[in-house]
Amino acid sequence: MSAVIDKAPVVSAPAQAGRHPVSAVLALARFEARELLLRIPVFVFLLLYVGQTGWKLFSRGGMDDYPVLHHVDCATQSGPMFLDIAVLVSVNVAVLRSRRHDTDRHFDTLVMEPWRRTLAHALSVVPIAAVTALVVAVEFGWAALQPGAVGHGSVAELAVGPLVLLLCGVLGVLTARVIPSVLGGPVVVVIGFVAFMVAPGVIGPDTVHWLDWLQPYVWEGGLKPIPSGLLGRPAAWHVLYLAGLTALLLCVAVLLNGRRTRLLKAVTAVALAATVGGIAGQSPSHEAALTAARDKVSHGPAPFQSCETHGRSTYCSFPEWTGWRDDWARVVDRVQSLAGGRAQGARLTIRQRIPVVYDLRSDSAIMPLHTPGEVTAGTLWGGNRVPEFAVGVASVLVAGDEESAPGPCDARVVTVMWLALAAQDDPKTAFRNVRLDDSVEGSAAVLGVTDSLSMSAGQTRIVRELLERPRYSVTARVKSHWTELTSPKTSRARVAELLGVPAAEGDDEEEGELCRQ
Repeated sequence: MSAVIDKAPVVSAPAQAGRHPVSAVLALARFEARELLLRIPVFVFLLLYVGQTGWKLFSRGGMDDYPVLHHVDCATQSGPMFLDIAVLVSVNVAVLRSRRHDTDRHFDTLVMEPWRRTLAHALSVVPIAAVTALVVAVEFGWAALQPGAVGHGSVAELAVGPLVLLLCGVLGVLTARVIPSVLGGPVVVVIGFVAFMVAPGVIGPDTVHWLDWLQPYVWEGGLKPIPSGLLGRPAAWHVLYLAGLTALLLCVAVLLNGRRTRLLKAVTAVALAATVGGIAGQSPSHEAALTAARDKVSHGPAPFQSCETHGRSTYCSFPEWTGWRDDWARVVDRVQSLAGGRAQGARLTIRQRIPVVYDLRSDSAIMPLHTPGEVTAGTLWGGNRVPEFAVGVASVLVAGDEESAPGPCDARVVTVMWLALAAQDDPKTAFRNVRLDDSVEGSAAVLGVTDSLSMSAGQTRIVRELLERPRYSVTARVKSHWTELTSPKTSRARVAELLGVPAAEGDDEEEGELCRQ
């Protein structure tokens, strides 16, 4: 028996992508973000990053109370380095999950296109990047709220850390599409390390600048702070480069998954233009002009500074450091109050100076001044920098200028060190901290803003014994014998006698041997 069908069967329309494709992508992105956060490498390194930042904030030393903000912003960039690597590898593994579990073929039955899944994996990195941005903001904000904070930060410098994390996440997605193997992520990490760590040494120093700035973050932190206008860091161009490269890699990953719309091609072209523009903007090296400008500021800082009078002395600083003048004045007043003779009422000029800077990665010394009554102040303050500055003030009060500061054969070192240390809140601790070997015995170099002083073992012993006595009793002796204590002809034995310190056996032999050397 047969049946006659007089109508053609109705064929349903192909399944569409759904009425809310954006919601579907965001839902998958939320799921993948949660899975990404729970992966052990990401979770551990995120905790370490947050914990390390918190530890730095709550275990701050003396200098941390006086941050220079245009150096703090750069210091935030390399903090999430290991988190970046963990995100790259983990995102790469997440994209390849279906391949490892042999479920790729089942995706053909789903309404979500492959390119949307790729986009969702890239978006899964956004929450962790947001956490990184929050940590960076807290770290910088904490520094900016310190009463001694000076300078100003750069939004571009602060944006580098979160942008690099986004870049690593997108690179992990693209790597999974190009190299469908779990080894793809580690291979990219190794290639990146070789490219950015080894290549500059092979290519040569003449091309290091443009190659350096192709790296995700460029840290040039070996130098003490200098005025922000002399840094020469193309931070804004670098952010454009990172943002453009992130968008470009994401567009390439989506294109590889079959998306070929005009809008995507236009976005890809814009991202490529932004990347090229960023590279072009950050690549030119202005080292010659910068070095000339830095040299000019180093040798003649006065035209670039403003000055203010506190009491008897004048304090000159670069515009970004005007907030520290009161702190300098307090130290100068305390040191001068312990001096005698004309030094007690001397009019000093405290001038902030920087060394000649050729490379931001290496530090150099500031040469002492030969101008009478002029004291050098640096661009760091707090902690050990306070007694170091006090040593410079005392040297000028005793010797007249920085270049004439006494040496190990000059008994005036005792007077200089006592003036500088007795003016501190904790003289004994300051004595230990200001010496290069952190000791209070034997000979050692004494750190200063300019050239360091040298102390013999005998001078160290005298200063140590003076610091154990009441300040008022030593002050009276210093003031009454000021002329003789500040004379280069006075022997160490005579200085000890004037200050009431008994001579020690072997002092004369040690002094004579040291001076003959």
